[in-house]
Amino acid sequence: MLRLNIIILIQLLAHSGNAAEPLDFRIEQTVARQGFDQKMCWVHARAGVIPAKEPLIIMTVQPLQLSGSDVFYALNGMRASGATGQWTDPRKHESFSRHKLADGNERTVCDFTPKWHATSGRLLGTGHTVVYENNRVKHVRPRETAYAVYQPDRGEWTNWRTLEMPDEVRFKNAGAGSVQRWDLPNGDILLPIYFKAPDKAQYSTTVLRCTFDGETLNYVEHGSELSVNNQRGLYEPSVTRFKGRYYLTMRNDDHGYISTSEDGLRYSAPRRWSFDDGTVLGNYNTQQHWVTHSDGLFLVYTRKGANNDHVFRHRAPLFIARVDPEKVHVIRASERILVPEKGARLGNFGVTEVSENETWVTVTEWMQTTGPNPFDFTVPMKHGADNRIWVAKIKWNKPNRLVAQASGPQRADDARQSR
Repeated sequence: MLRLNIIILIQLLAHSGNAAEPLDFRIEQTVARQGFDQKMCWVHARAGVIPAKEPLIIMTVQPLQLSGSDVFYALNGMRASGATGQWTDPRKHESFSRHKLADGNERTVCDFTPKWHATSGRLLGTGHTVVYENNRVKHVRPRETAYAVYQPDRGEWTNWRTLEMPDEVRFKNAGAGSVQRWDLPNGDILLPIYFKAPDKAQYSTTVLRCTFDGETLNYVEHGSELSVNNQRGLYEPSVTRFKGRYYLTMRNDDHGYISTSEDGLRYSAPRRWSFDDGTVLGNYNTQQHWVTHSDGLFLVYTRKGANNDHVFRHRAPLFIARVDPEKVHVIRASERILVPEKGARLGNFGVTEVSENETWVTVTEWMQTTGPNPFDFTVPMKHGADNRIWVAKIKWNKPNRLVAQASGPQRADDARQSR
């Protein structure tokens, strides 16, 4: 009997990844595709997962016109099976094509992020609208949170819709571009957005509580309104939850900012990100996102001071480091390079929980740069950039229990069979 109990204990420890073992990971850097035609550039690579025994990964990417600033065209889709890891070529989603407005301007959706919604069993993508006047981003414009639902049987997204917000001037320019959301066990969604009156300069950040029934996203309430009196304020927020506490990271032109909450809606005063030695993190004017494991909290970011002065806004390499959840600072000794620097910026990226054992970070080499001609792409090319779509696979040494909790209804097998 004693021998049998020992065998069972060994099996349990092996299955659990040995709970006493410290959390660690290795990084496998892969490339989904590469090739730069010097006319357009793939950007905004972000992926969502339809959970199953063989997860189906749905990535969205967007073509950027090199001769303009944030001149985007219709979202394209790529797919990969968790078993093979082979990606399809990008394919245009017609539902995201630009459409004409009554005043002759054009509108589409950008900064899109897909994420599985467990309660409804749907892959829900969120982003925001952008308006072009003579093929330039209109300076004073409305903005809305846009969303769509993936249809596995068709390999397409539904026609995008916009989230109805309170009819107030401050929400006339409000969107969920490039954010990470957090889904609650009851299916409600904590969706961070940033907002301002169209003619104002500074953004504020807040977290919405929304409901989603598999088709329609509805605003219920919003929490603290956070900003700083510094250039464009706080924007491109991302939220996560770790051991009962919520963490909100935000972009600012001069520094990345962090705030915490006990309920997901009411947040502490924002403060600048720093390392555990008290020095500033060095992230500025670009987004940061979370990698959250049941046994550890990590931040993914870019920063100054990495022999990267030739990179636009120091947006490469892409780093990952552990966060002290109590003191809320980045542990410098834990910092690793997640995606290497090859002269191109890597600031616009996404995080995807593929399985209990893997989290992926997806990002493209954005080929525009700085200099006398801000749309010159020769500097990134000199350093080896080729508009790669990177998939950095974080492979955990112990299972991420949060993924199992968030998978919800396993409808993916039925969806696969109906394709």
